[in-house]
Parts: sequence; structure tokens; C-alpha cells
Amino acid sequence: MAAVSGGGARRWWRRAAGLGRAVRGIGGSSRAEAEAIRAQELAERLRAQRKEEEKRESSVSPTNGVSFSPQIPEDPARRRLQELALMSRRLQQVHPNVLAKVLKQGTVFQNEEIVVINKPYGLPVHGGPGVKNCITDVLPILAKMLENMRAEPLHLCHRLDKETTGVMVLARNRETADRIRLLFKTRQVEKIYWAIIVGDPDPTEGVVEIPMVEKEVQSHQSHYKMTLAPNYRLSPEDGKMVKIRKNRDAESAVTRYRRLASSSACSLLELQPITGVKHQLRVHLAYGLGCPILGDHKYSHWSKLAPQKLPEITLKRLKLQQSKARHLPLHLHAYRLSLPLGEQLNLVCKPPLFFQKTLRKLELDINND
Repeated sequence: MAAVSGGGARRWWRRAAGLGRAVRGIGGSSRAEAEAIRAQELAERLRAQRKEEEKRESSVSPTNGVSFSPQIPEDPARRRLQELALMSRRLQQVHPNVLAKVLKQGTVFQNEEIVVINKPYGLPVHGGPGVKNCITDVLPILAKMLENMRAEPLHLCHRLDKETTGVMVLARNRETADRIRLLFKTRQVEKIYWAIIVGDPDPTEGVVEIPMVEKEVQSHQSHYKMTLAPNYRLSPEDGKMVKIRKNRDAESAVTRYRRLASSSACSLLELQPITGVKHQLRVHLAYGLGCPILGDHKYSHWSKLAPQKLPEITLKRLKLQQSKARHLPLHLHAYRLSLPLGEQLNLVCKPPLFFQKTLRKLELDINND
């Protein structure tokens, strides 16, 4: 049976009911009455089917943001994972006006030059294959919502990965955007991230300074990853440090890190990327420190694409089975950004709800400043 929309079902039902009344008025034949009954049953089934679909689907409200289906798993960990994945999917399906409304609700600062939003998880900055909604596409709509109908479209000043949440700066005009981009390029903007990692870094505070390069990984499913391209290696003969020839395609990458808390075989780190290489924080933590970010299934293994393997204590605290670990989101958040734009602006975004719940589950206690 073909699916019929709610409006179509109602119109069909009215036509069927009207037909039934007309037939009965003519002669009241048993055949006509039987057809009217079948039409009524069909319409009722369609309405029931539509009601079930509406229960299963989530909806996005312009005033309340993203809401979720009431039919969700009883297990709290699986429920949070499903809600987050569902929210990401719904942001790809909603009308651009609704997405702009969601971003407006996430505004944390604005003045005559810039607008700062708290970027949601799973929302790409730029379009691409399979991407229906992205931040770039709704910037003209967001500008009108924030200012007026004649507002100039907002301009991107930098970018965050699809799975990364947190501080994102938008400029109200092209001149301001160019100034801010130059500040990023000349490393005058201080960026602070928070990440929950698997393991405990040794030492607990330091700097990772290892060049990076993108390489193809040959496995059952060939793919590309960023990886380390160090300038030194240990000699197998005597164990001494030996300088090797620099990879001409490698980019310099420097990350400062500091442990804020540690518990349940995981740690909360404060990260400051000095450079801005693709996937720099994820690679430096996974391959440089041996402590991948929680939920980073891409960089938890080198030779394969597979769900992250988690310690028993971590799974227990998260109330999660290893077979469901693939649903864990990336726990990387752009927490603070210091922007020297006339005056020094310190822009802060609290981590999203799923990040905060993970901190509590893992007992990673920290005093928020």
C-alpha cells in the first residue's frame, strides 16, 4: 500500500465519506455500503499509520530547538547516543530557516563587528556530497534574524570540524572577516579546547611538536588519514635519537596540553593548538601521546577503520557495552577563544550536554572558571 501524507489522507477520507453518503442516498445498496465501510477502514488505517510515523520521528520546533522521539531506549547511555545522532540527522533535514533559528539560540556574544555562536555537534561548516544543510548556507538568514531584513550576510572567519562543538566567530562584514582571518593566520588568536581522552598522558603537561602529513592507509577498506611525520627516530642499534630526512609534504604542527582531571581510565585535557593543521589535535593525542579522544573512531587505530576499544572501567561508568562504543560521539569542544579585535575579547562556550554528562559519568571533576 502506498504511503499517504496526513493532509492527503484527510482529503481522501473526506472524499470517501462523501462518496459513501451519496451512494447511500441514492439507493442504499449493500454493495455501496460495503464500499463505504472499506473506504472508512482504509482512511482509519492511514491515519493510524501516520500517527505511528509521527511518534517515531523527531521534530524541530522554531522556539524550543530540537526535540526527540519519545520512543527511545531505556538504557540512559544508549538513549543519549541515539538522541545526539538523531539531532545531527534532523539538522540536515530541517528547513534552512529553522536551522538559522537554532544557531541564533546558540548565540553567546555579538557586537557591531562580530557574532559568536556555539556550534552544534554534527553540523558541517561547508557543503559537500550528501550535505543538505551547513552553516555557510544559512548565514544570510541568520544575519536577518539577528539584525534586520537588509542585513549583509555574515562571513566565516575560521572553521571547525563537523564533529567539533564550541566557539565559532562570524563577522558582520567582509572587512572585519579579513582582519580576523589575518589574526588567525598570524597566530594572534589564542584557541583553547577541551577534550576527554582515553588514558592518562605522560607527562601530564607539555608540548607535542611533531610534523604531520596525510597518507593513504591500505587495508580491507583503503582510506586517507593524517599521521605523524617526525624528523627524528630511535636507532635500532643503540637506541639513540637519529635525525631523518624531512618529508617535503609534512606540515609543522605544535600542540600545548595540560591535564585538568583524571578518572575511570580517562582524562580531561585543556589543549592549545599553536598551529592549525587538519585534525592536528586528534592526531597529536592519538599517535603522539597514545591517548585518543573519546569517540574518535578514525584515529584510535592506524591500519583499520573500527570502533574505539575502551577500558572496562570506562564502559562500566558510561553504562555502555563495547559493541555499542561505535555510537560514542567525538568529545572535542572549542571552549575558549581570545580575539585581539580592538580590545581583547575572551569568548567562552560551555560544553554541550552530552559532553557534560560524560564528565559526570566518568567522575572527571573540575572547577569551571
